[in-house]
Amino acid sequence: MSLIGWESRSIDMWIGIDDTDSPQGMCTTYLGALLARHLEESGMEIRSLRLVRLNPNIIWKTRGNAAIAIEAIGDPDVAFSIASALIEELADLSSEKTNPGLVVCGESRPPAAFAEEAITGFCTIEGAIAVCEDAGARYRLWKNGRGIIGAVAAVAADFSDATSEYLVYRDVTIHESTRCVDPLSLRLAEAVTYPGTWDTCDPENNLIVCVPHTPDPVLYGIRGNDPVWISLARHLVISEPPVLEAIFETNQGTDAHLLVGSVGNLEEGRSYCVPGIVASPPKTGIGGHVALRISDGNDSLTCMAYEPTRGFRDIIRALVPGDRVIVCGSYKNRSLNLEKIRIISIPPIRITGAPLCESCGKKMTSAGKEKGYKCRVCGARSREPCISYQERTIHPGWYEVPPSARRHLARPLCRGEPVSWDFPEDFLS
Repeated sequence: MSLIGWESRSIDMWIGIDDTDSPQGMCTTYLGALLARHLEESGMEIRSLRLVRLNPNIIWKTRGNAAIAIEAIGDPDVAFSIASALIEELADLSSEKTNPGLVVCGESRPPAAFAEEAITGFCTIEGAIAVCEDAGARYRLWKNGRGIIGAVAAVAADFSDATSEYLVYRDVTIHESTRCVDPLSLRLAEAVTYPGTWDTCDPENNLIVCVPHTPDPVLYGIRGNDPVWISLARHLVISEPPVLEAIFETNQGTDAHLLVGSVGNLEEGRSYCVPGIVASPPKTGIGGHVALRISDGNDSLTCMAYEPTRGFRDIIRALVPGDRVIVCGSYKNRSLNLEKIRIISIPPIRITGAPLCESCGKKMTSAGKEKGYKCRVCGARSREPCISYQERTIHPGWYEVPPSARRHLARPLCRGEPVSWDFPEDFLS
């Protein structure tokens, strides 16, 4: 624990927490929402409540790899004490995978670069402690303290793009029971508010997306562009009585995890947008997983569209060698797990076949290797094949996995086309 403190006074401060949940229960967002309520009850002003998604490829994550930050005005020592007590009370410290971290900082926040690295790559516990010390922040680690990384990243994050999520919670003591949320009301909420909200349902696959199936306090969550849209959708939902509700500002749906990459220069565990040319016909393997090979002329990269991506695989199967694409996804086990794809150009498929005989109109057949064609009816010969072009079933543009397969950070196309990455103009034209 840092020995640096503050005199008892009200200042603008940030409180970050992470890694309080486990596969058996609890949820860091619930603890954060409850902490905000306790801070308000103690007389503090809550200015914002943030949910920051970190690198989705981190192997230690429990579910969505979310950390929480609260901006408040009040006494940092009191806030630190309240937060510590709540973590002691509610965090699943009995689980070996639960290693909470807490940080409280004043006007001097940790550098945004630390958060950027936590979202796109990897940070260390030692690095998180170092930036806490540099910022004069107070912090605490439980057990191995891995949660300090997310806690620091949450207070350091600087959103260039932000969305909102309305999270509704049930009684934490009944977290293993079936959730009672009316699916018809969820479909109505999405129909009324889309594209202001998204990923409430997956209409293509007739699935409800916003109601979790894990043993935690979340009843359901509505994601959208801003608090107005998600609030409208939330009030159309019929469910069992909630015990707590909170609106979070978040980096979900922003593609904040994606980096510009090249086919032969990718780092394991990071997520990229990569330009390339389809090098070979896509292959469907065991389980329905589809493998796509792209190249930049020197190196090649395997891209995977797994079975849960459902109809998205048909887009991948429709690609042919020579198509120019930009693929987006996480690089794991030496392949890119596809989240979305932009098809830049799709040349017509050239089909070479035997010509018709000019004398009798019958279709010729091959006369042998490099001998052209011969008509078996009249004996006429030709060396020129018949060239035709097959219509393509896909068109240039962006394509994405369905909501049920989408990662929290992936930007849905209903928010508009993804940001322009710095790729050569001659490739994009």
